[in-house]
Amino acid sequence: MSVKPNGLARAAVRFKPASFAGTFVALMMSALIVAACGVLLETGLRASVPAERYADAPVVAAADQSARVVADTVDGPEETAYPLPDTARVDTGLAVKAAAVPGAATAVPDFTFPVRQGATGALTGHGWGSHAFTGTALTRGAAPHAGEVVLGATAARTARAVVGDTVVLETADGRTGFRVSGLAEAGPGDTTGGATAWFADAEASVLAGHPGKADAIAVMAEDGVDPDTLATAVGKALTGSGARALAGDDRGEVEDHGLAYARETLFAVGGSFGGIATLVAVFTAAGTVALSVGQRTREFALLRAVGATPRQIRRAVAAEALLVAPLAGLLGCLPGIGLAHWWFGQMQDRGAVPQAVDLHISGFPLLAAVGVGLLTALGAGWAAGRRPARIKPGQALAEASVERLRPGVVRTVLGLAAVAGGSTLAGVAASAAGSDAANASLGVVMLFMLAVALLGPVLARLCAALFGLVLRGGGASASLAAANSRTNARRLASAITPIVLAMAFASTLVFMHTSESHVASEQLRDGITADHVVTSPAGLPADAASRAARAPGVDAAVALLDTQVLVPVRGGGETSLQGTPTQGVSGSGAQLAKVQDLDVRDGSLNRLGPGRIAIDTTLATATKTGLGDELALLLPDGTKASPEVVAIYGRGLGLPAVTMDRASLDGHVTSPFAGTLLVSGGDAEPLGALGEVTDASGYALAQNVDREFGAWANYVMAGVLGGFAAVAAANTLVMTVLDRRRELITLRLVGSTRRQVLRMLGWESLLVSAAGVVLGTAIAMITLTPMMRGLTGESPHVPPLLYAAFAAAAVTLGLVAVTLPARAALRDRKA
Repeated sequence: MSVKPNGLARAAVRFKPASFAGTFVALMMSALIVAACGVLLETGLRASVPAERYADAPVVAAADQSARVVADTVDGPEETAYPLPDTARVDTGLAVKAAAVPGAATAVPDFTFPVRQGATGALTGHGWGSHAFTGTALTRGAAPHAGEVVLGATAARTARAVVGDTVVLETADGRTGFRVSGLAEAGPGDTTGGATAWFADAEASVLAGHPGKADAIAVMAEDGVDPDTLATAVGKALTGSGARALAGDDRGEVEDHGLAYARETLFAVGGSFGGIATLVAVFTAAGTVALSVGQRTREFALLRAVGATPRQIRRAVAAEALLVAPLAGLLGCLPGIGLAHWWFGQMQDRGAVPQAVDLHISGFPLLAAVGVGLLTALGAGWAAGRRPARIKPGQALAEASVERLRPGVVRTVLGLAAVAGGSTLAGVAASAAGSDAANASLGVVMLFMLAVALLGPVLARLCAALFGLVLRGGGASASLAAANSRTNARRLASAITPIVLAMAFASTLVFMHTSESHVASEQLRDGITADHVVTSPAGLPADAASRAARAPGVDAAVALLDTQVLVPVRGGGETSLQGTPTQGVSGSGAQLAKVQDLDVRDGSLNRLGPGRIAIDTTLATATKTGLGDELALLLPDGTKASPEVVAIYGRGLGLPAVTMDRASLDGHVTSPFAGTLLVSGGDAEPLGALGEVTDASGYALAQNVDREFGAWANYVMAGVLGGFAAVAAANTLVMTVLDRRRELITLRLVGSTRRQVLRMLGWESLLVSAAGVVLGTAIAMITLTPMMRGLTGESPHVPPLLYAAFAAAAVTLGLVAVTLPARAALRDRKA
C-alpha cells in the first residue's frame, strides 16, 4: 500500500490544524527524549580519554582494571565487566621482560602513591624513573638513591627545604626522614598540579605499600617502531602475567580510572533510563496520535458514507503520519542535543565523568529518534483508524455520534493481564531483597502503567462515577461536568493517562531517594556514638588512633579507612558484582563498639580480625550468607578473598555494609591513610593537631550533604520524565478542549454564560487531575513499598510538603491547560 501523502491527508492537516499540532508536539517531545538519551548512550560506548601521564610512552602494560563475570545466556556465554574500586597492579619484574622485546628501548615501572608531610600537607609520590616519559627534569642536585627524595618546587617551598636538608615524610612504610638529593621541575606528564616528590625506584613500591608491584609498566620505543606493533609484541611477551599491553587512547584508561565509572554512568542514563524513557515517550506519543485519529471519527464516517474505501482511509491515516512525524522528529532532535549537552556537562561538573571525555554526536541516535517517532505514528494511527476503516458507513456514523460503552475484548484481556502481571511482580518484590526487589518493582510500575492505558475508559468511568458523587454538590456546572465525564470516558481516559504517568514516575524516582535518604540518615545519626569525629582530606596520620587514645579522658579511639569491595550477588538468574561500601577498622571490635553502634543482630564484633568480617543484614540476605559462612568477595584491587562472617548488623545503609580489620586492606588500596577517626571521651582541643574535629551530629550532617549531592541524578531523571509527561498531559488536555469547540458554543447558544462554561471545564479538569493524582500515587506506592522493604526494611518515606507540591502541580497543570484554550475557543461565539 502506498503511503504517499494524498489529498485527504493534506486536507486533514490543513483544515484540522489543532489536532495535528497536538500530535506534532507529542512526536517532537518523543524525539527529544530519544535523541538525548541516545547521544548519552553513544558517548558511553565511545568514551575515551587521551593519555596525559603516558603521552610520551608509546605502550603501557597494566593489569585489567575491571573484574569480569561470565554468565550463560540464551545467546551463549556473555561477559560483563565491573570497574574495580582501586588500582590493580602488576609485578615490577615485568619491566625486564618488556624491555627485552624487539623494538623496545626501555621499560620503566611506574608508581603513584600519597605521601603526608607534616600535620596536613599532602604530596603525590612517584618513582624517579618516570621522568623518562613524563618530562620531569632536575633543576638542582642529583637523582635520588635509597633514603633520598627529589622535591618539586611546591613541595620544597612548603617544607622550606633545599638540597642536602632532611625532610620527614610519612608513607605506607611509616614516618621516615629523607635526605633531599635534588629539586625538579615537573614535566607535562606529572599532571597532579600539586606538591610532588620522587623516590628511588628500588624502594618506591615499598613506600607505596605494594612491595614488588607497580601501577603500570611504561615501555619506550626505539626510533621508527610503530606503537601498535610494539604493543602486540609486548602483549605476547607478557602472556600469562595478567598484564595487557595498551597503545593509543587505551593508555588513558590506565591513568584515569574514572573513565570506567563514567561509562557505567552514561550506560545507566542513556541505556537503562533511556530505555524506560523511550518506552514512556513512545507510549505517550502513541496515545496522542490515537486521540488525534479518534477525534476525527465523524470525518472518517462521512468519508465512508460518500464512497471512500477502507483502503483509502487507512492510506490517509498513514500519509498523515508521513506528513507530521519526520518534521516533528527533526525539530525534536535539536533540543534533544541541547538536553544531552546540558546533562553531560552537569555530570562532568559533578565529577561523574572526566573532563577529558567528549560528548559524541552522530547521526545514529538522531535517525533512531526520527525513526521511532515515525513508526509510533504509523502504528498508533493504524491501530486507531482500523475500526473506522473497517465497519459499515452507517455504523461508523452512529459510533461517531455516541461513544461505545464496551471496550474491545482484546484491549480488556490485555489490560487485565497487565494488572495480573503487575500484582504478581509486586508480590515477588515484596518477598525479595536488595537489587531483586528493585528490579521487580521496575516491572511493577511499567505493567500498571500499561494497564491504565488499556483499561483507561473503564477506569475513567469509575473515577467519574466516584468523583461525580462529590461534584453533585457543586451546582449546575459541577453536575454537568460529572455527566460529561461519564458520557465521554474515552476522552477522559486520554487526559488522565499522561497525568498518571507523570505522577507515578516522578513519585517513584523522587520518593525512592527520600526513603533511602531518610533511613540512611537515621542509621548514621544513631550509629555514630563517638563524642568527637576527626577528619582530614589528606588522610590522617598512621598513628592518629594511638595519639588520640593517649589524650586525657579518652576512652576509645578508632581510625576508619573507607573503601569498597565487590561482592557477587545473584539476582534475576544472573550473578553481578555489587560495589559495597567498606570500612577498615584500626582497633578491635570491642573498641569499635564504643564509638560506633552498628546494631549487631547476630554474632559479635569481638571476633573481628584477619580473615573475619561483619556485614549488613541486607547484604547477608542478598548473598544468602549466614553467621559462620564464608563470603566470597573481591578486595579493592580485585584480589579474591573469602573471609568468615562473624557478625551481622542492621545499620549498613547509613554506615558501611562491610566492616573488616584494617590490616586486611594493606597492599590492596592506594592510600594507606584513614580518613576518619572516631573518639569517645576527652576534649576536642587536643585532637585538633590531627585534623578537623567535629561532633557526631556535624559529621552526620556532612555525610548527608554528600548523599544529597549523589541524589542529583535521580532528581534530574524524575524532572526529565515528569516534565515530558507533564507536557504530554497539557498537550492532551488542550487537544480535547479545542476538539470541543462545537460543544462549548452550543452550550452558549442554549443560554449558558461564558463563566458557567468555564466553571464546568474547571470542574472537569479538577476531576481529571484528581483521578490522575490518585491513580499515579497508587501505582507509585505499590511500586515503592516492596522495593523499600527489600532495600531498607522499612516503608517508603514521603515528605508531605513534597507530595503536596506534586499534587498541586498536577492540579495547576490541568486548570491552565483547560482554561487557556477554552477562553480562546469562547472568544468567538460563531467559531
